[in-house]
Amino acid sequence: MPGPFGPEEFARVAEAALELPGADGVEVLLIHEWGGLTRFANSTIHQSTWREDTDLRVRVVRASRIGVASTNAFTPEGAREAARSALEMASVVPADPLFPGLTPPQPTPEGAGLDERTASASPDERAEGVAALVAQCPPGYAAAGAFETLGSEVALANTEGQRCWAPLTQASLSAVVTGPEGGSGYAETVARRVEELDPVAIGRRAVTKAERSRAPAPIEPGRYDVVLEPAAVATLVAFLGWLGFGGRELIEGRSCLSGRRGERVAADAVTIVDDALAPGTIGVPFDFEGTPKRRVELISRGVFVDGVYDRRTARQAGTETTGHALPPPNPDGPFPLNLAMEPGEASLEEMVAGTERGLLVTRFHYANVVHPVASVITGMTRDGTFLIERGEIARPVRNLRFTQSILEALANVVAVGRETELASEFFFSASRVPALRIEGFAFTGVSDH
Repeated sequence: MPGPFGPEEFARVAEAALELPGADGVEVLLIHEWGGLTRFANSTIHQSTWREDTDLRVRVVRASRIGVASTNAFTPEGAREAARSALEMASVVPADPLFPGLTPPQPTPEGAGLDERTASASPDERAEGVAALVAQCPPGYAAAGAFETLGSEVALANTEGQRCWAPLTQASLSAVVTGPEGGSGYAETVARRVEELDPVAIGRRAVTKAERSRAPAPIEPGRYDVVLEPAAVATLVAFLGWLGFGGRELIEGRSCLSGRRGERVAADAVTIVDDALAPGTIGVPFDFEGTPKRRVELISRGVFVDGVYDRRTARQAGTETTGHALPPPNPDGPFPLNLAMEPGEASLEEMVAGTERGLLVTRFHYANVVHPVASVITGMTRDGTFLIERGEIARPVRNLRFTQSILEALANVVAVGRETELASEFFFSASRVPALRIEGFAFTGVSDH
């Protein structure tokens, strides 16, 4: 069973690249991932895979010219050859007058660390979890989904003297349960440790949704007050992170928040931060340039504070890096990987009870950008959409297509849930969000799915 190489072995391999003659600066980044994935459909496991990927990236500086090369050969020879290739590239590419230099030596905080049980989880363990989930399905119902356990390590060394290394783990179990008369339900848990997953609870939650959503009735599109469960809120927050908070987009006027620093952009109840070090999230304690991570307020009580920056965009903006660089070469600029919306005081039941007429939405599906500067996205509801009448769930309804400005939706928030859930689209990235009650959410069509 694989595991982390460790800081000593990384230092030994990286040194071969750092000694490269003819370079003004060298940076070595290791991204090492391993883990297993068990997929199931029709309540039966149909795929069990395991993978390991070792990515060693070398960035070489030569008179403000930057070359990057990567290799899967985690050896001194592999690092040395990648450094030579990067140096060749740096000799022919145009100079970058905004290059801020490599990260100087500075301490980085400790991360959550490696959970051995998660990093070494076996196919049998995942199969047992799937079996426990599937066992919750009554006759006529079937479950589909995935159970994944991952381990990783990220390490960086450069010729300025910066050295950092961190391991981490992640586990996730998701399920869609389908049943008679078009009923379907969804549930998912993402956590740092596999022991935090409860397959029985996940199965029961998805089954309950599927049972309650049988025989959904048609409903006309239009503007509805909505109660969005955390899975749906995570879609809005993740897209806002992509469209709004990146330093490059802010500087170039392509962000929906460009020029709006200090302005009210959301309701008072909305506070969004990025914090890779917060308990209950999954994050690396430094970015991919070796800058230490810290908590960054993005929207505070409805007011836009600022975005996130790497070293290059911070220099352009006349500010300091917030520790949000992505792996080089990176044409997109910095990005927040550990977003969190601060919880409120309402329960989901209280939010439903406070809605005279509206919709309860379990999650969104197939979301895409319509107008990035206006923060407009579109997508569909899925796996549990219900009509609320006079503060009670009246009946299931067919899925709808929404076309909605994220910032408009956040400005119309009237209640924030007190419980939060973690959602993750890919490794190193996870958003922790509550449920929301929002007025006037725009549904523009019906969905056949």
